Amino acid sequence: MPAHIPPELITYLRRATHVVALTGAGISAESGVPTFRDAQSGLWAQYDPQELATAAAFRRNPALVWDWYEWRRSLVAQAAPNPGHRALAEMEQKVPHFTLVTQNVDGLHRQAGSRNVLELHGNIMRNKCFSEETVIAAGDEEPGDGAGPPRCPHCGDYLRPDVVWFGEALPEGELSAAMRAVEECQMLLCIGTSGLVHPAASLPLLAAERGALTVEINPQVTALSQWMDYVLRGPAGEVLPALLKATWTSE
Repeated sequence: MPAHIPPELITYLRRATHVVALTGAGISAESGVPTFRDAQSGLWAQYDPQELATAAAFRRNPALVWDWYEWRRSLVAQAAPNPGHRALAEMEQKVPHFTLVTQNVDGLHRQAGSRNVLELHGNIMRNKCFSEETVIAAGDEEPGDGAGPPRCPHCGDYLRPDVVWFGEALPEGELSAAMRAVEECQMLLCIGTSGLVHPAASLPLLAAERGALTVEINPQVTALSQWMDYVLRGPAGEVLPALLKATWTSE
């Protein structure tokens, strides 16, 4: 049993019937996905990411914003799920009711095999109509006008990445489902998130308020650390497989 995982935590997890995992940029960074601000390199270093990730920026210069997201997509496409992603997918098979709530937009959790995934900030690999906000499947879009984004096959407006931009609300269905899961869970794992981006950052505190056991897995101290019942210091790719093995190794 790894020395840094308390035995009582292992016992609690083994007996839990409803667990929520909240993941942030840290777990994806271990797969080589740049964080939002780390994506500002090379020719994109001259731009403030908040000036590219807004509806207003897209209206001003759709080709520029589209090109930035195409570049970021190319980085995501080179990444693969790491042992932390895979451990969460396996944990879902062990716990009767397991909900994975992620702030990440790279889709790596689903690639790893997780099924009950709530993507609070969308998915960078999907597109939706700028006007109608309808998700358009790959291959169904209409070609754009040269350098610009492709067009919606229904209304003809530009397509945009299906991600939450600054100033936009989180998708109501995903947020509501996440809050319900957090309110009902017995344990919440807070993994690789800084605890600075709301409303996701409030979810661990809501879980604690409702009596759930809260566990932070992060190599760094965060804004949430002082409020967690347990803190496991280290990268998700190491701590989560160790937690999985220690909890269910006897099965």
